[in-house]
Amino acid sequence: MTNKNWKIKLRMVKAHAGVIGNELADTLAKEAAANKNIKETYKRIPKRVIIKELEDESVKKWQTDWTNSTKGKITKDFFPDVKERLNMNINLTQNFTAMVTGHGKTNSYLHRFKIIKTPAETATKI
Repeated sequence: MTNKNWKIKLRMVKAHAGVIGNELADTLAKEAAANKNIKETYKRIPKRVIIKELEDESVKKWQTDWTNSTKGKITKDFFPDVKERLNMNINLTQNFTAMVTGHGKTNSYLHRFKIIKTPAETATKI
């Protein structure tokens, strides 16, 4: 159809409402389904293959969102690649999370929230 410069548009059509093209498609589909002489032109795809493709697409979308996000700047420095991060075996602890997100009791963090006067000050008051 593309070679003959046909323009194809897909639209939702109410079933059995007398739309000529839809009625013809129904008739042809029923004839093809009943015809035992038509050779199958597809192979069944294992469920695992579909799951893997969906996972890969999800990681791609996540990577795009992660790359384009203005948030998580410090974490992105540690983990710029979503797929690599997912393949890492990391023991997630409170301290680890605080470190990679920049939300721990570090001097720069405490100074940012005006808990201490300068980033060089010792944080013994907490």
